[in-house]
Amino acid sequence: MRLSILLLLFSCLPALALEPAYQANPDYVGAEACKDCHAEAYQAWRGSHHDLAMQVASEATVLGDFNDTRFEYAGEPSRFYRKGDGFWVNTEGPDGKLTDYPVAYVFGVEPLQQYLIAFPGGRLQSLGIAWDTRPADAGGQRWFHLYPDQQIAAGDPLHWTGPYQNWNLQCAECHSTDLKKNYNPQSRSYRTTWSEINVACEACHGAGAKHVKLARSGGLAGADNGGFPLSLAERGAWAWPQGSDIATRRDPLRYSQQVESCGRCHARRGTLGDYQHGRPLLDTHRPALLLEPLYHADGQILDEVYVYGSFVQSKMHQAGVVCSNCHEPHSNQLRAPGNGVCAQCHKPASFDTPDHHRHPAGSPGAACANCHMPEQYYMVIDGRRDHSMRIPRPDLSVALGTPNACNQCHVDRDAEWAVSNLRKWGVRFNDGGSHPARSLALARSGDGRAVPGLVALARDPQASSILRATAVNELASFSNRDALETAVRLLDSEDPMLRWSAAGTLRMLPLQHRYGVLAPLIEDDVTTVRLEVARLLAEVPLDQLASEDARRLQSLFDEYLETMGRQADTPEGQLEMGLFFVSRGLMEPAELAYRNAIDMNPQLVAAYMNLADLYRMAGRDDAGRQSLLEATEVAPEEAAAWHALGLLETRAGQADTALEYLGRAAELETTGVRFRYVYGVALHDGGQPEAALTQLRSLLREAPANPDLLLALATYSKTAGRDEDARRYAGKLVELMPDDPGVRQFYESL
Repeated sequence: MRLSILLLLFSCLPALALEPAYQANPDYVGAEACKDCHAEAYQAWRGSHHDLAMQVASEATVLGDFNDTRFEYAGEPSRFYRKGDGFWVNTEGPDGKLTDYPVAYVFGVEPLQQYLIAFPGGRLQSLGIAWDTRPADAGGQRWFHLYPDQQIAAGDPLHWTGPYQNWNLQCAECHSTDLKKNYNPQSRSYRTTWSEINVACEACHGAGAKHVKLARSGGLAGADNGGFPLSLAERGAWAWPQGSDIATRRDPLRYSQQVESCGRCHARRGTLGDYQHGRPLLDTHRPALLLEPLYHADGQILDEVYVYGSFVQSKMHQAGVVCSNCHEPHSNQLRAPGNGVCAQCHKPASFDTPDHHRHPAGSPGAACANCHMPEQYYMVIDGRRDHSMRIPRPDLSVALGTPNACNQCHVDRDAEWAVSNLRKWGVRFNDGGSHPARSLALARSGDGRAVPGLVALARDPQASSILRATAVNELASFSNRDALETAVRLLDSEDPMLRWSAAGTLRMLPLQHRYGVLAPLIEDDVTTVRLEVARLLAEVPLDQLASEDARRLQSLFDEYLETMGRQADTPEGQLEMGLFFVSRGLMEPAELAYRNAIDMNPQLVAAYMNLADLYRMAGRDDAGRQSLLEATEVAPEEAAAWHALGLLETRAGQADTALEYLGRAAELETTGVRFRYVYGVALHDGGQPEAALTQLRSLLREAPANPDLLLALATYSKTAGRDEDARRYAGKLVELMPDDPGVRQFYESL
């Protein structure tokens, strides 16, 4: 590994004045080459959301009111006006001053349209003020801000001039065809190109030059997929088995290239490299699992996660349904209006009837989607339906606080009311105590009672892959033999999502053992799996391996850096590379990566904390203290920064200051009990044993199977002379960890 090259990766030179542009690619022939032979599909696509995904700003494409209109946000005015043939906005720039900007491109058409402004360095930035394209009588035909309840000022990463509103980084891949980001980390500039500005035929089907050549020469009949890299024709033939009200596929679908292809854009995911048509989604992307704060504990959408992560949970997906069964892929419209799209496979006589949905025919409650695909709004006005297509579960709402479709419609009633009505209808749920959401909710709070349920879910071949992978991911928080055995077993899975998640769970293993079980995956077929292995084996000293093993691992490390280098324009990419460099013992590039992350996003608390940890390892706690203080200044409500400061002052022997910081972290903690547990320990160590016991007992009511809490309470109760309490807490610990000889020995000592 050449350190000079790594340092060059993060060098910062002045940005160049570039413009995104069309780039001819001989493999891509363009939509116009398709229309003669595929006239029907072409006409359906024309005017679709894909066709209009991105356009040059013009009289024909701009939908917003630029007739010298004004809009005020957080006390700051913006003006939209015309100058010659151009469309201009006078708004707050990156320095906080009102500046005039010409609109270069429009983005989307319904229910809103955004506007892109060209900046130096080839950047396009998306205005935070958008145009509501809905009719006026539906509340539209107005300017509105995408963060109406916040005050996003200049310098904030969410400001329209910041990294999270950067088209090249956040949007471009999914709004244009054959998009090449072409980021230059040396100059921090882009030379982004496309073969077509919108989402055209080849965005989904892949490069079409070979197909066109075969068509013209009469050679299509003998060519795989007609010369395309993949086939998207997976709707299949469906029929109703005798006596069944639900249709099934005649031929089971084992793997869907179509769903994977759509998931490239219709998913919450990270991008690893240029998309390769026909390859698994995980080869170029890392889809988000069903984790907090993206999803509720039962897998319902919470943050804006688009569609893929929901749909692959569904029974529809497991039954072989693909996107084009419900959506016409060229027009982007549903296959049928209203309940008709569901009636393709669910007999209306059994399902589209008050006997099933318990609502008057034609009412909102009689619409399949309203009960099974409730809608959430993102970007203020953009309704997105939850594609997990689940049965409403108000019983889980009562137990876990998750939403349910009944109360999303009957907003004046509570979940208990909904449960009561279902019972009157004869609807009862027998899995209320064993539902996967129970285990996932317990895991989120650090409760050890989650482990058996997570293990069972991870091992369940009937559960969806993404749900199983999420369970495996949550097991990483528990040092449990069953958890480890489960993860190791899934390393051999045919499903790359399970291999990826299982590999990540094994970070709890000692390095030598970790290398032993992960070495077979160093040359895994799927990029996401290999990169996870690279991250987990980064600490392995190459000079202690056999030469061929060292070569293979070094090759993997090189691939990791090359891949992550493509994400050097993201704060998160810099943060991830910093962690990798620390693991490899490369402290100088690690420090530079962390500082770059902070420079890109001054509110990225994890970067400040990692930088402070790097300084701790270097014996530079004064610098670490300064880094953490900066974190508390930019994010005073972030508990983790105060907690890290408390630990630093504990090491420095500043007990009073440490207790103050740890107490602040405990007050701010909203997820889990870790910071409050540490505060309880600090109270005890600081000579306040009764306050410590009070704190820990309170936490135990929230997380009654947390092993750290039980051990601390048993130990501190014994010290306080409360032997009966100590034995009771230790007994619960034995019940929780019956196979741990140390726990058994501790209990017997009491």
